Amino acid sequence: MAGFSGYRDELPSVFMFPIRNPIALRRRPRRDGREQMTSADRHSRLTPKLIPGPPMPHMPNFRQVTAFLSVARHLHFTIAAQELRMSQPAVTSQIRLLENQLDIKLFDRTKREVVLTAAGRDLLPIMERLALNMEELVAASGDLAQGRRGLVRVAALPSVAASLLPIALADFAGRNPNVDVEIADVVADEVVDLIKSDQVDFGIGIRLTADRSLRTEPLMTDRLCVFCREDHPLATRTGPLTLHDCAPFPMIVTRRNSSVRSILARATMRLEGGVTIALETHYMSTALGAARAGLGITILPAAAREAGSMAGLVCRAMNEPDLVREFSLISHANRSLQPIASDLMSALRRAAASEADDLFQSA
Repeated sequence: MAGFSGYRDELPSVFMFPIRNPIALRRRPRRDGREQMTSADRHSRLTPKLIPGPPMPHMPNFRQVTAFLSVARHLHFTIAAQELRMSQPAVTSQIRLLENQLDIKLFDRTKREVVLTAAGRDLLPIMERLALNMEELVAASGDLAQGRRGLVRVAALPSVAASLLPIALADFAGRNPNVDVEIADVVADEVVDLIKSDQVDFGIGIRLTADRSLRTEPLMTDRLCVFCREDHPLATRTGPLTLHDCAPFPMIVTRRNSSVRSILARATMRLEGGVTIALETHYMSTALGAARAGLGITILPAAAREAGSMAGLVCRAMNEPDLVREFSLISHANRSLQPIASDLMSALRRAAASEADDLFQSA
């Protein structure tokens, strides 16, 4: 087998050209003897040259500001060092660094006295405000990290906002008195939209479709029941009711984009002849009022008893496996929850477990 030198000898001559100096390629001689300008030369001539200006002063840090304020208050480096629990050379070093960074003399120092310069007197109130802002920043960040203050925004289905959420809020507020909570009681689609658009920290709703951008955690199960007047034929029927029992009577339903309407529509598709819709409402309280007036029956979550007056109405359980809603805690998969939002989630889990009775079943 031929060695490397032999292999090189076999290379075509086109690969054997000498490498010229790349700098020499910048200018090519013209026929008239003058040098021809290349595109690189034109670019270098047209590009404006940046003239360096005076260096910008660095922002002082908290140690430098507190050292300046302490020396300005006592006009004595040793006393300032004792107040700050620092050595006197360390305080002197902080002042020197501050003066170098600001490029200005702050103190006139002799063996007998320390006095503020005119510039130091002018900067004193500014430094005091800066120190106050820094202290507020540290305190606020600590409060946010520990959950002592802040704002939590929650989106929840109306039935949850009227029943489970207030119980969780009472628990949460007792441990976080300085935290504000904003609630958006909206339908299932809007819960997801608010989470995805970062308008809320998390939501309590129904996972409609698989979505990798959302993080879900089962919370509880909600059953649908029949609400009717006390003198309605279904009110005295023994045992749990079925959709076949309800089909002959006019129904009051919630709007089409509500989770209850979607579940009811899928369940009634198997009924021969379907159902008769007497009225469509936006709110469960309106549906309960219409049922009380005798306009029909309404199928709503058991938690609707907390959303409106039950005067003159009865709530009957249903034996329909399809008429259930699986509630979840929903948050954005790519967002970090602030500590107070996680604390409210924990309060919701405790509330769901404690209220696992005829309203909800805990997950």
